[in-house]
Amino acid sequence: MRDKIKIIDIHISKEFIKTVVFGLVAFILIFILVDLMENLDDFIDQKVSLTIILKYYIYFLPEIIRLTLPVAVLLSCLFITGRMSNLNELTALKVSGMSLYRFMVPFLIISLMLSLSSIYFNGWVVPKTNKKKLNLERVYMRKHLESWGKYNIYIQDTYTRLLSIGYFDDELNTAHRVDIQDFDSSDVTKVIARYTAPSMKWDSLSGNWLLINCIYRKFGLNGEIIEKRDTFNIGKLNFKPMDIKRKQMKPDEMNLDEMKEFIRDQIRSGNDPSRWLTDYHAKISFTFSNFIVVLFGVALASQKKRAGLAMEFGLSLLIAFLYFIFMKISTSFGYAGILHPFISAWLANIAFLIGGIIVILKVRK
Repeated sequence: MRDKIKIIDIHISKEFIKTVVFGLVAFILIFILVDLMENLDDFIDQKVSLTIILKYYIYFLPEIIRLTLPVAVLLSCLFITGRMSNLNELTALKVSGMSLYRFMVPFLIISLMLSLSSIYFNGWVVPKTNKKKLNLERVYMRKHLESWGKYNIYIQDTYTRLLSIGYFDDELNTAHRVDIQDFDSSDVTKVIARYTAPSMKWDSLSGNWLLINCIYRKFGLNGEIIEKRDTFNIGKLNFKPMDIKRKQMKPDEMNLDEMKEFIRDQIRSGNDPSRWLTDYHAKISFTFSNFIVVLFGVALASQKKRAGLAMEFGLSLLIAFLYFIFMKISTSFGYAGILHPFISAWLANIAFLIGGIIVILKVRK
């Protein structure tokens, strides 16, 4: 009996993996086709070459896989379970003593493996390719230029220190038109010192920023003291050149390590990190949608019906659409600080997990 169950598990696993791959390829092609139609005018207007377009979609591929994998997993569950149900194979398994819960085991194991492996894929691979894709959009399609801006950068280094940078040269690691203001810790509306310099260079040996041709003003009870220095070592600031570059990046361009470091900087500077914390947890929580959709797929398709592949395809899109909408709404609560970032990022998963368990409990075993 155990050997027969093992054979059934292997058969279901093979069919499940093959159908997931087929569904993934189909969704990728549809996604690329729709995106190509949307961006066709931009490609033509900006005279983007075919090589750049091909490179653009190669870099876009991991993001498409991230978005469509849960839908492909759900479609695969619906298709395999529905086909076995209509051919009475599922009924035969139940008669032989295999419950629906036991039947789900191969689906759950494979989907859990996909979810765990997706943590690395979504957390490090996708941001790396997204960064290259967005760079192509900025350079060749003139998109997202507002996030690429190296001009007019404002940084709150500490609770009492603000920096203004007119332009940052990321190749030379040099900031231009620098203005630094220090405020009184007991009264943050009161300026106690100010540094102005045409440029500020990063000294990699000491790990400090050096103000060039700096004018230093100190405001006290006895009036204003002004000093001029060719080179002024302002000491340890709470950011490095990479941090300035990172501030111009979108969450989609940051891997989990970069986001974690950026969140630490935001907290240290006294800024509200809710939005970034929500995005950080959402990167992880979204991967487990591959596991949760299996509950819906097996439960909904286990009942014998005459619906074809088109019905299963539409149902998988509907469930995925509802999940994405719920995820968007819940994360917006995290952005606004209404819910804790961790809770808002996982709320969609928790709700759909409960819904999936309820659905599977109501199905005849």
